[in-house]
Amino acid sequence: MDRRSLLKAAGLAALGARVGPKFGVLIPLGRVTRAERRLAKVNVSWDRVIRTSVGLRPFRPSGFVVKAESFGNKTVIHNYGHGRSGVTLSWGTSHLAVQEALRTAERRYAVIGCGAVGLATARLLQRRGFEVTIYAKDLPPNTTSNHAGAVWDADPTDVAPEFRDLYVRAARLSHRYFQEMVGDYYGVRWIENYSESKDEVRRSHGSESPLRDLFPDFRQLGRKEHPFPPPYVLRWFTMLIEPPIYLNAVLRDFLLAGGRIVVRDFPDLKALLELPEPVIMNCTGLGAKALFGDQELMPVKGQFTVLLPQPEIDYIVDIAGDMTPRKDGILLGSTWEPGVWTLEPNQEAMQRYMNRHMEFFKKMK
Repeated sequence: MDRRSLLKAAGLAALGARVGPKFGVLIPLGRVTRAERRLAKVNVSWDRVIRTSVGLRPFRPSGFVVKAESFGNKTVIHNYGHGRSGVTLSWGTSHLAVQEALRTAERRYAVIGCGAVGLATARLLQRRGFEVTIYAKDLPPNTTSNHAGAVWDADPTDVAPEFRDLYVRAARLSHRYFQEMVGDYYGVRWIENYSESKDEVRRSHGSESPLRDLFPDFRQLGRKEHPFPPPYVLRWFTMLIEPPIYLNAVLRDFLLAGGRIVVRDFPDLKALLELPEPVIMNCTGLGAKALFGDQELMPVKGQFTVLLPQPEIDYIVDIAGDMTPRKDGILLGSTWEPGVWTLEPNQEAMQRYMNRHMEFFKKMK
């Protein structure tokens, strides 16, 4: 290269360093510090509310159930009771349930339920080359999973000690499956998550947690490193799963792989055991209480207030309550009401969370 060409190239490089991609030249200027990261504010106002989303979580204080049970010539394999972690743990507990299914040496399976757990179970059975039929009274978008916040957020600190190892195993399995689905097709993406710096959060995702390594780039931010009202916050990365996209995509995969769906409700266990398949995968969530007499199973009502979408909001924050940005809206909440069976919106809770978020984002820098 002659001297004139060399100087011309150097000039263009300098221009690119100053103006960046506006002129089509992408030359890195060094790592952007956290203090330079600008987070857009959520526009919280009553005239932006588009709906209230209410779901009933199937919760068991002692933990989820994954086990096989015999009923004459039928085998029922249970996979239910995930509580607030239904989407988070779905692939992990389904992996464990399919391992139980393999012991039967059968090739035809009935999966009861078409939420996140039922669909994951059905797909894993199909990957083994088995014939699978889903029986469900509700299909997406009318499943409980459609009302989930669906942030991947496994927390072993709230789990009974004797159950913790199984929980951690399911969480690790599920996390790996979801990583393989990151992208627009499944509606799964990595996203920053912010929370106030408190001891319980540090235990949950900090060095004491056996799942610490599943929350990359976890650290505490000081006053000048974030725009939120509290002096210190914790930040980490996690995966956000958008149920309207994700559930439809997995259902589509199931059908393309030759799966069959029968829309049907089962009034009792006798009707369930009359199915032609020799193995029944019970992914009924709260339905297991009536069908199998699980008295520990209980509903925990969860509710989100949903605002108009804001594409510029690219982070999650849990300080004034959960704020989760999705393509179908900004979710504000979520409530935790044990033993409540009604799907009627809790107006007091809606008012409370709206007021909290209005004040929070008003103070945000």
